[in-house]
Amino acid sequence: MDWKRIIEAALFAADKPLHVEDIEGIFAAEGLHVATIRTALSEIAADYQDRPIELKEVASGYRFQVRDAYSPWIARLFQERPARYSRALLETLAIIAYQQPVTRGDIEAIRGVSVSSLIVRSLMEREWVAIVGHREVPGRPALYATTREFLDYFNLKSISDLPPLPAFAGPEADNRASPEAAEGGLWLESTDIAGAENG
Repeated sequence: MDWKRIIEAALFAADKPLHVEDIEGIFAAEGLHVATIRTALSEIAADYQDRPIELKEVASGYRFQVRDAYSPWIARLFQERPARYSRALLETLAIIAYQQPVTRGDIEAIRGVSVSSLIVRSLMEREWVAIVGHREVPGRPALYATTREFLDYFNLKSISDLPPLPAFAGPEADNRASPEAAEGGLWLESTDIAGAENG
């Protein structure tokens, strides 16, 4: 049986990324080994090496997606105008991503201004940010960190895949929380991220 083609078909049919464990479940009756699945995934990725579609591993598993080089044209298929996020929201998200876990007070100390509750709520509703605990100090403020959904949205396998970020220079620095990825334009071009907030 051509396991590789079945796995390829499953990846195309799935409405979300598939972990190796998800694929293993498809072949529960056949008892396909994980090593065989990983080999098939590597071969599928190689098959698409010179095609406009790639097999990408993100935090939630493997998925097929259009390569970044073709995104400007593919985006024209979608009629919705790219919405905007405020710079305040994007800075807040960047601080959480690079400094996590952080409290709201930590974010405010880095930005030099208060953080709107609307911004934090918006990030949580988007499921890019979640409360992962509380700092053991008076008041026990919530600790925020990014989520798997955040990694998937920004095409990352893990938080270590974030582009390098210069040290935060404090509230006087204009670009204190404005990391920009060399590949994919990951950060802080407000037209690149869907949604709209006022910060």
